[in-house]
Amino acid sequence: MTAMAGMLRELEREPAHGLLGTRSGIGPGGPLLVQYWRDRESLYAYASDTTATHRPAWAAFNRRARRYPGAVGIWHETFVAGEFETVYGDMPASGLAKALGVREVDAATDDGRRRLDASRHAT
Repeated sequence: MTAMAGMLRELEREPAHGLLGTRSGIGPGGPLLVQYWRDRESLYAYASDTTATHRPAWAAFNRRARRYPGAVGIWHETFVAGEFETVYGDMPASGLAKALGVREVDAATDDGRRRLDASRHAT
């Protein structure tokens, strides 16, 4: 956990690495951290950069984890989002909208509301 905090500080100081935002919490299996990256290439470049914080921390973690099999698990998934839609009602932006920005929907641009209304009335 301390190594992750250092990586996040490094990524905040150096936005050229491509991290757009993060979200953390406690999930059913323990701590959870979601990261939003500019693109997959930026993520992989940072992860393999031997001069950045991640690569040496990952190597040290693996050395320690091998001594205690089953003590700590890692769940890592990478999704590439081409198109997405996020709907918020009376709450602050989070997730992809927080990382990439929001677009207000009003009567003139509200194709989303028509789509949602149509799905409610579908049989």
